[in-house]
Amino acid sequence: MSKKNYKELAAQILIHVGGKENVNRVYHCQTRLRFTLADEGKADKDALEALDGVRKVMISSGVYQVVIGTDVADLFEELEPLVGAKPDTDEASAQKKGIVNTIVDFVSSVFMPIIPALSGAGMLKALLALLVVFNLIDSTSQTYAIFNFFSDSVFYFLPMMLAFTEAQKLKCNPILAASVAGIMIHPSWMAFVSEGEAVNFFGVIPFRLVSYASSVIPIILVILVQARVEKALNKLIPKAVNMIFVPMLTFLIMGTLALSLLGPIGNFVGSYLAIIFDFLSVNASWAPAVLIGTFLPLMVMFGMHTAVGPLGTMQMAQLGYDSIFGPGCVCSNIAQGVAALVVAIRTKDTKDKSLATSSGITALMGITEPVLYGVNLPKKYPLIAAMIGGGCGGLYAGLTHTHRFATGSSGLPAVLLYIGDDTMRYFYNIIIALIITVIVTAVAAFVLSCKFEKGEKSSDMTVKTPAQVPVSGKPGTVYAPVRGKVVNMEDIPDETFASGVLGQGIGILPSEGIVTAPFAGTISTVADSKHAVGITSPDGMELLIHVGVNTVEMKGKGFTVNVKEDDTVVAGQQLLSFDRKAIAEAGYPDIVVIMLTNAEDYENVEIAAAGPVEEGAEIIRISTDVEVK
Repeated sequence: MSKKNYKELAAQILIHVGGKENVNRVYHCQTRLRFTLADEGKADKDALEALDGVRKVMISSGVYQVVIGTDVADLFEELEPLVGAKPDTDEASAQKKGIVNTIVDFVSSVFMPIIPALSGAGMLKALLALLVVFNLIDSTSQTYAIFNFFSDSVFYFLPMMLAFTEAQKLKCNPILAASVAGIMIHPSWMAFVSEGEAVNFFGVIPFRLVSYASSVIPIILVILVQARVEKALNKLIPKAVNMIFVPMLTFLIMGTLALSLLGPIGNFVGSYLAIIFDFLSVNASWAPAVLIGTFLPLMVMFGMHTAVGPLGTMQMAQLGYDSIFGPGCVCSNIAQGVAALVVAIRTKDTKDKSLATSSGITALMGITEPVLYGVNLPKKYPLIAAMIGGGCGGLYAGLTHTHRFATGSSGLPAVLLYIGDDTMRYFYNIIIALIITVIVTAVAAFVLSCKFEKGEKSSDMTVKTPAQVPVSGKPGTVYAPVRGKVVNMEDIPDETFASGVLGQGIGILPSEGIVTAPFAGTISTVADSKHAVGITSPDGMELLIHVGVNTVEMKGKGFTVNVKEDDTVVAGQQLLSFDRKAIAEAGYPDIVVIMLTNAEDYENVEIAAAGPVEEGAEIIRISTDVEVK
């Protein structure tokens, strides 16, 4: 997609989420734009999903998610200036989410930013393991030791990184938060822990001897309290000395609380988590991998994967490996990619074939949103096949106690993360698990395709017939010729239409490129440029349907007319089709204008629709008790 197209798509997305005034916050992950909206009711989900370049729209954990794909960062560059700077509204929005959604959003916000660091460290540990296994370096050498602390540093200083990201989420000072985490892993404190002698602050406050390096729960509890303490100090201390005394008192108060109370509580919780992880590894090692391998696509759909994924990070911090999330995740992702590639082979639709091929390959690399929302979910059967295959692969991985030694993107390259403990055992097991996943998924997808792909049409355009769009017309009524969102006449982005000089009517931001007859009647005009038709009803209503603004300049490119002048049509019959992408690339709005051009002949013309409308919905009504002039 070109820079111009990114800019146009960004502008269209902003319109359909309710405009910049409705956006409290916007950011992105690897595949999605994530909006926090002031009023979700102002967003038009159908119109967004109809935009070329948008794969799916979801609302999860209080966040309006627009799934784009791997080029989301390029699109965000164009969107961010359009949105502009936004005030802090996180607390207000959190009140609307509810406790479950708030927790999920919190966990996601804290852990997501550190994934690149964990991935890099994980790949470095995998490289180190390969060098040892193939006897390229000695595990007793200085090179080994250096390699090891290169990769281990991320995990050792994990509390500082979590403190920083959590502080950003809670709107307190992230540098102060990271500094408090530094207190908890300072070499002097670690020396106290190693010596094992009782430590009392001021001789009366006991500090429990706990190592917080690589820990997760303790620092999360500490920063939750620090956010409140810091905000209280900022209110109490005069601005003139705020910069000096707030940090000083924050360190004193939080350092004391961290080492005497909050840290030990977090360590206690963490130790029980370790017991649970150990229990699962020994007694039910198959369960997490099977559940994740089977149901991960559903978790992604509802945004729950961002809450489950950090369990693997916590297990790794506690035990040095992850068997909770990683094995099932990689099996699920590979299954989705394989299912899509089967679709690419079996489908006759050229668009589906192209999308399934590209998104399937992307899924094999660990990015599944494009294939999930673009192919597997719409067609359903590849999603079922992927869940079956992912569950079977996960079962083998679980039964063989397969685990990874670092986090990273769960695609084919992730198999290197299963090399560790100076052995290739887990690497071989994950390869076997993936082979099982591929075979089972491919067979299931092929078998299901024999039913679901049967009789599929190879054309790229679905032609709607009156039988598919039943509309029972009545005199004096205009029905929506296209599905989309109603725009008031005065808001149509064309002065001629908006002023009403051509009559009375509305605009519809379309969610598809097909226009049908708004009532039974006769075609009175067809524009040479194919972008507009006129239709007259038996009771005298004269209606103009005009696709786009200034689209006459396109000279018919991207338009197909299915009728000619003097044709008699029935309600719901297809009149014309248009390529929304072509209109966008030409730089024109694709709004469909429906204008009653002889409105002056009637005393009462009523606009009967607002907001989203389905094709065939009543949009304009002339009162039956009003006589024609």
